Amino acid sequence: MSDLEIKNKVAGSGLINFDLSQLIPKGKRIGIDLKDFLFEGLILKEKDFREKVNAMNADEYEGAYVYIYNSADAIVPLWAYFLITAKLTEYTKKIVFGNREDLEVLLMHNAIETYDFSELLNQRVLVKGCSDESIPENAYIELVEQLKPLVKSLMFGEACSNVPIFKN
Repeated sequence: MSDLEIKNKVAGSGLINFDLSQLIPKGKRIGIDLKDFLFEGLILKEKDFREKVNAMNADEYEGAYVYIYNSADAIVPLWAYFLITAKLTEYTKKIVFGNREDLEVLLMHNAIETYDFSELLNQRVLVKGCSDESIPENAYIELVEQLKPLVKSLMFGEACSNVPIFKN
């Protein structure tokens, strides 16, 4: 009977699978376009701008990750970003200037910086190559920076088809 036994070589290899998508912070993402706060979408009039900021329902941003951007071809003074941030900061988890991708890069940066990788010390690690979640490329770079001094070896991909990255 032992001649017919099917063995899972991957499970017995001591390889630890690491899925970077597990670090993606959960929560809604909301973009705020400054164009919507400008007079005719082009000019910032301080009084109008302040009124629109004051009229924002901050509860809509409760627990959200917010990115502020400007799709208008208009120059917006820095204090405008201050006003919106001051209005929402106690409600949100994080506010950044930029687009959705900029937000995701920063969130992943923070997640990788604060994650405890000690469980991977001197281990053979395989970073999962496919994910249903969108992961910024920079997150993989930062992950390698964190893992290089810790792990015995690092691979990328899937157990059946991986790319060796390094061995210590």
